[in-house]
Amino acid sequence: MSAILLRLMLALPFMLLISPKSEEQVKQWCIADEQFPDGVLQESMDWVCGAGGANCTNIQMNQPCYYPNTVKDHASYAFNSYYQKNKGGACNFKGAAMITEFDPSYNSCHYEYTP
Repeated sequence: MSAILLRLMLALPFMLLISPKSEEQVKQWCIADEQFPDGVLQESMDWVCGAGGANCTNIQMNQPCYYPNTVKDHASYAFNSYYQKNKGGACNFKGAAMITEFDPSYNSCHYEYTP
C-alpha cells in the first residue's frame, strides 16, 4: 500500500471528528410545566386561546386533543399552538411553560411544528 494512501486512511477518522456537521434544525415544542398549579395554567391558557390568537379548536369537546381532559394537557396544546404561530416568540406564560425537543403528539392528537 502506498504511503499516501496509508496516511489518508489513518487521517480519515480524525477528519470526520473535526469536520463541520450539517446543521439540522432542532424541532421544539412548547408545553405546560406540570409543576404549576391548574389555576396558573388555566389563566395562561385563557389568554393564549383568546387574545393570544392560538388555535385551540382541537382541545374542544369531541376534537382529537380533548382527551385527556386535564388543564395541563389542554394548556400544553394551547401553549404550543401559540409558540408555533409566533415562532421565536415566548414559551413562558408566567413560567408555566417550557420547551421540549420530544414531540408531545399522541394518538390522533397532533401537536403542530413549524420550522
